[in-house]
Amino acid sequence: MTAEKIKEIVSQMTLEEKASMCSGADFWHTEAVERLGIPASMVSDGPHGLRKQDQEGDHLGVNDSIKAVCFPAGCGTAASFNRELIQQMGETLGEECQAEGVSVILGPAVNIKRSPLCGRNFEYYSEDPFVASEMAGALIHGVQSKNVGTSIKHFLANNQETRRMTSDSKIGERSLHEIYLAAFEGAVKREKPWTVMCSYNKINGTYAAENHKYLTEVLRDEWGFDGYVMSDWGAVNSRVKDLQAGLDLEMPSSNGFNDRLIVGAVQSGELPEKVLDAAVARILNIVFRFEENRDKNAVFDRDKDHEMARKVAQETIVLLKNEDVLPLSEQDEIAFIGKYAEKPRYQGGGSSHINSHKVTSALEMVRGMANVTYAQGFDDKEDKTDEKLLAEAVEAAKKAKAAVIFAGLPDAFESEGFDRAHMRMPDCQNELISKVAAVQPNTIVVLHNGSPVEMPWVNEVKGIVEAYLSGQAVGGAVCDILFGRVNPSAKLPETFPLKLEDNPSYLFYIGERDKVEYREGIFVGYRYYDKKKMDVLFPFGHGLSYTTFAYSNLTTDKDQMKDTDCMTVSVDVTNTGKMAGKEVVQLYVADKESTVIRPLKELKGFEKVELAPGETKTVTFTLDKRAFAYYSVKLQDWHVETGAFDIMIGKSSRDIVLTKEVSVESTVTIPFVYTTDTTMGDVLRDPRAREIVKDLLKLDIFGGEQGKAESSAANEAISAEMNRAMAEFTPLRCALSFGGNMNMADIQEIVEQLNALEES
Repeated sequence: MTAEKIKEIVSQMTLEEKASMCSGADFWHTEAVERLGIPASMVSDGPHGLRKQDQEGDHLGVNDSIKAVCFPAGCGTAASFNRELIQQMGETLGEECQAEGVSVILGPAVNIKRSPLCGRNFEYYSEDPFVASEMAGALIHGVQSKNVGTSIKHFLANNQETRRMTSDSKIGERSLHEIYLAAFEGAVKREKPWTVMCSYNKINGTYAAENHKYLTEVLRDEWGFDGYVMSDWGAVNSRVKDLQAGLDLEMPSSNGFNDRLIVGAVQSGELPEKVLDAAVARILNIVFRFEENRDKNAVFDRDKDHEMARKVAQETIVLLKNEDVLPLSEQDEIAFIGKYAEKPRYQGGGSSHINSHKVTSALEMVRGMANVTYAQGFDDKEDKTDEKLLAEAVEAAKKAKAAVIFAGLPDAFESEGFDRAHMRMPDCQNELISKVAAVQPNTIVVLHNGSPVEMPWVNEVKGIVEAYLSGQAVGGAVCDILFGRVNPSAKLPETFPLKLEDNPSYLFYIGERDKVEYREGIFVGYRYYDKKKMDVLFPFGHGLSYTTFAYSNLTTDKDQMKDTDCMTVSVDVTNTGKMAGKEVVQLYVADKESTVIRPLKELKGFEKVELAPGETKTVTFTLDKRAFAYYSVKLQDWHVETGAFDIMIGKSSRDIVLTKEVSVESTVTIPFVYTTDTTMGDVLRDPRAREIVKDLLKLDIFGGEQGKAESSAANEAISAEMNRAMAEFTPLRCALSFGGNMNMADIQEIVEQLNALEES
């Protein structure tokens, strides 16, 4: 429907009807206005499956939803590093929504994994904003290609579940732009999600729902978002302020209470009616976009989509460790151990919980193989060792050629609504792994979890497979990997630290009551661990394969560029092994000469390439200004400093295989304001300034020759290094006290001349 037609409809609506459009009719539907032909429109939870509820409303997965297909959660799909695959998953979800009459699926969720403890990390993609934004963009593209909307969430800085409805995220401007906003920015700009969901929390003192700076100035004015903003369920705190800030749709219904507040605010003049009209128009635009593009022939083929879920899961499973134990032979005696072999943990709890139409376990997938035995090993209802189950597992492991332990985190350990208390697996599972490994040298652990765990047994086992929460087809996908039917190709989208205390947010997570300070700043995840040169369990970007890959011929189309240009980077990748496989080529950029504090390196590109044995392909990247820039608070914009940068190609953030230096010239100069507190070292960074301060340079305090006829004892006590340091870091105003005939007027005149030089 055209903007003119929507404007015409809005003009025919009563004030009360317009107000009612800005809140849900119930838990899942927008309001209908039958006399004007405005239909109700349904939204539904996601983002890794369709959680459609028609009856009682809830947003925590308490009530049953329709039978649907559970795809791998965000923690796993990000590990695929495969945009095309996630786009296909989005297309499948879009088709399902069309078949079920759902106009918007609530997702993807792109909040940064600031701490492994966040209870909702299983829904989120990464600790890296580039990965989060790229994966989100791929899913959005796929869903919306079917004329179904997405709702990228939770905007903004919602990185914990504790006190999530009242907490205040205290974050610096640079960290917000480089880490937390950046996770949303690329996806919003490129893929234009139909809606954005605002978060519960405050950002630097202002609730997200009433934050004009981010909902309007950044989201709409800077990024060009043209859909509607909806609240997270219950996030509205001040309806009129929220509407003025840019929050269009309140969900769920307030039973008319907030509608009456809107009407009253317009009638009193507190709220301009044009603000209300704009919100209604944005909502109607999306309502009619779906309604006019309904696919009456769409079919929700659950069995077909189950196979798609298996295909996605195959590329979300990360091979973390392999000491010549995988892949397994299908003829060998193998013991499957652990409850999750029979009843896998394949999804998280809360609003994304899918009522799966079927679930395939690993045990089910090997049921016809007489050489595979099973022992439960543990129960996850409580963290208590069952000696009988443990003994059975150890006995089964002894008799086999290899043992595969299916372990991980129980539902009670991670879910929406609460944060984890620690990063440990249940003690009973850790004991089981150690006891089995003690009698079976060929022990492999398959992990089912939505976030990193500590692994006290890491050196006791030969193989570790991170299955994450791989959806309802997890059993088939895991067996495909274990037996080598599929070559593992996933990489970690997050760092696994050795222990929780190593995490950069550890001292400040989860804050003090409602105050949450992000004191680690931009140093989230690998940005911190790599800068600190800290040992980790498994680094960001790590993941093994059953084949090997070699990199060569790193080239750039230019060695020097201005920040207004683009640079093309290419590298050759060869499969040097005997099995076809896929490799994730990772490109990092490092600023070698930065005057501001920056990470050691930052991921700025990745591509997944499939190669037959012996095959070589060239992978190409394009880097623009943002690849080299940091966010300048002074400029309120992205800025590149002139200097040298390293282009790095890696297999992980810790495994850089090729490096090339390039130089970038900045076309923007950040103005420097001189004051009497400016140090001489800062003055002399500009060679033009030397003439202006030449008289000051003669003074002893700035390294001159005056006053040097001191006693020999004093001269011996003062080294040349000390003199240089004191001169460099001495402010201009000190010439007043130690400068002979200098007065403040003289110093002020010098400052004015320096500032005039800066402006010229």
